[in-house]
Amino acid sequence: MRLSEGVEWGLHCCVLLAPLPDGAGLPAKALAEFHGVSESYLVKHLKALVRANVLTSISGPKGGFRLARPASQITLLDVVQGIEGGQPAFRCTEIRRRGPAALGPGAYRLPCMITASMLEAERAWAAVLRNKTLAQLVEELTAKLDPRAIEKTLAWLPAVVRI
Repeated sequence: MRLSEGVEWGLHCCVLLAPLPDGAGLPAKALAEFHGVSESYLVKHLKALVRANVLTSISGPKGGFRLARPASQITLLDVVQGIEGGQPAFRCTEIRRRGPAALGPGAYRLPCMITASMLEAERAWAAVLRNKTLAQLVEELTAKLDPRAIEKTLAWLPAVVRI
């Protein structure tokens, strides 16, 4: 399975927005600048996260984006599904019913074992993401990040935060 780079971008933006004070946000331009990514492409993903109720969009001269809920109430799965959608990654097309070894419809009463295995793996993967919140991720990152990166981020933020 391969997730789009939008998932990475969305998660990084949410991590940057999570510790902001209540009511504060960052414009898309600042988020794109901070991460060195295309603003127009990033906005597409930020809007998807707004539709998924992960982010809120603030309009006007002091506009930007902020978390729609506390970071402790947003899971990594919320962000992934906000960007990628909620459809399963594996889609069975029942090819076992085709070709020279195909049998009649009555022979396929049991679910496809390949599909069952793939869905089991997907449920396990989703459970890990569902059990980790943005707040937990921010805490882990803060503990492991190079202090210089934190210092540079804190020096950069005051010029771009919108309240």
